[in-house]
Amino acid sequence: MKRLNGMDAMLLYSETPNLHTHTLKVAILDASGYAGEDGAPYGFEAFRRTVARRLHLLDPLRYRLVDIPWHLHHPMWLPDCPVDLDYHLRRVRVPGPGGRRELDRVIGEIASTPLDRSKPLWEFHFAEGMADQRFALIGKVHHTLADGVASANLLARLMDLSGDEQDERDDPPASCDAPSDGELLKEAQLDHFQNIAELPRLVADAARGLTRLRRRSRQRRAHPDLAKPFNAPPTFLNHVVSPVRTFATASLSLAEVKETARHLGVTFNDVVLAVAAGGLRELLLRYDGRADRPILATVPVAIDKSAERVTGNEIGGMMVSLPVHIDDARQRVRLTSLAATRAKEDNELLGPALQGPSLEYLPPRLAPTLHALQAKRADHNRLMNVAVSNVPGPRRRGHIGGAPVTEIYSVGVLSAGSAFNMTVWSYVDQVDIAVLSDDATFDDPHEATDAMVHAFEELRRVCGLPIPGVVASAMAPAPAES
Repeated sequence: MKRLNGMDAMLLYSETPNLHTHTLKVAILDASGYAGEDGAPYGFEAFRRTVARRLHLLDPLRYRLVDIPWHLHHPMWLPDCPVDLDYHLRRVRVPGPGGRRELDRVIGEIASTPLDRSKPLWEFHFAEGMADQRFALIGKVHHTLADGVASANLLARLMDLSGDEQDERDDPPASCDAPSDGELLKEAQLDHFQNIAELPRLVADAARGLTRLRRRSRQRRAHPDLAKPFNAPPTFLNHVVSPVRTFATASLSLAEVKETARHLGVTFNDVVLAVAAGGLRELLLRYDGRADRPILATVPVAIDKSAERVTGNEIGGMMVSLPVHIDDARQRVRLTSLAATRAKEDNELLGPALQGPSLEYLPPRLAPTLHALQAKRADHNRLMNVAVSNVPGPRRRGHIGGAPVTEIYSVGVLSAGSAFNMTVWSYVDQVDIAVLSDDATFDDPHEATDAMVHAFEELRRVCGLPIPGVVASAMAPAPAES
C-alpha cells in the first residue's frame, strides 16, 4: 500500500459539494479513416477493448482509497484492485449538430458531479453523435490520483503513439483485500514517527527559504504595475463557487505561438500568461466595467517531470501578477514576463519542493471541516483570482483503438472564491485551450475562450505577424452566442 502524500491529501480534503477536485482530460478522435479488422465502424466497443488491454499499463486506475480508522492519518492507496469497466466506461451522446459547442456543454455536465470514493477514482466517458465522424474520450480523474504531469503520462500510455497494438495484452482482473484496522494503525504510527523525525529539517529549510526570499525582496524595487502578494482584488470571477461547471475550448497553432514568442523575445510560457492577461482584461471590462489594477494567477509548477511517473502530486505553485490594467499589448507582455521571472525566482529561493512536505502535517480530521466552511463562505480569495496552467503534451500523434487523436484538452479544479481555471495543453502542432468555470460567472463560457483568441490576435498584430487562421486539424471554432 502507498500513503497519500501531503499534496494528495490536501486535494482530497478540499473537495466539497460545490468544489469538486477531479481533473478532466479530453481527447478528440477522428474515425474518418478508421478501418477495423472486421469491417465494423469505430465506436465504443473498440475503445473499451483498448482500455481493457492497456489496463496493465495504467496502474493508478486500479487504486482504491482506504481510510485510516478514526482518521488518524492520511488515507492510503490499495493497489491492483479489480476494475468494473461496466461502471467506469460510460457512453454519452452529444446533441446535434455535434460540434465543439455541444461537446463542451456535455463536458461541463460531466464535470459537475463528484466521483464515488468507494471505487477507483476515475471515469471515462465515450462521447458519440459528433459531426465529421469524430468521437471524444472524456476522462474524469481525481486530482488526488495524479497531477498534470502524471495525467499526461497516463494518457500517453493509453494512447498508442505508433498506431499499432503491440503493447496490448489482456490481463484478468486482480483481487485485493484491505488490511485490517490494526495493520492500518500500525502503518500510520510508523509514518507519524517518520514525519516527527523529519520536522526539524523541514522547519530549518523553511526558515532558510523565507530568509532568502525576504532578503531578495528588499533588494528589488517595488513595481507599481505588479500585484502585491496576498492582495488579489475582488472581481466578477471571484465569488462563492456554484457546484455546476461550464466548459469551453479553443485551439491555436503551436508554430504561431512559438513564432510570436520569438518576435517578442519572451518564453512560450510568457506568451501563454500574456494571452491570459489580455483575455482576462477583455472579460473584466465587459463584466466589471473596469480593469484598473493587476490581478493574481496561481500557476502550478511540476517538481517531478519524470516521463515514468503516472500517479501522485509532485507540484508546487507560483503566484504571478497579470497586468490586466495595461492597455498596450506589448507593455503587457513585458510586465507579464517580468512578473513570471520574479515568481520563478521567488519559488527557487523559497524552495520549490517545500510546499509538498509541509502539507504532510495537515490534520486529517480538521482539514476537511475547514475546507468545507471556506467553500461555503469564500466570495473572495486574497491569494489568487484565477488559475492558469501550461502543460506540454505528446509531440507525436497518438491513437486510441486505431483512431488518431487530433486534439487534447485538459483542465484542473476551481478553488474557493475563484471560478476560473484555464489550462493550455500543447499537442503535436496545436495549442489547445480549455476554460473551466461555473454557471454563475459567464453568460456563455465561450466568451472566455473567445477573449483568449482575441488576446493572441492582438499579440500577433503588435508583432506585425499575420492574424492566426483556423487550425485545420481541430474542430471548428465555437464563438460565444450573442
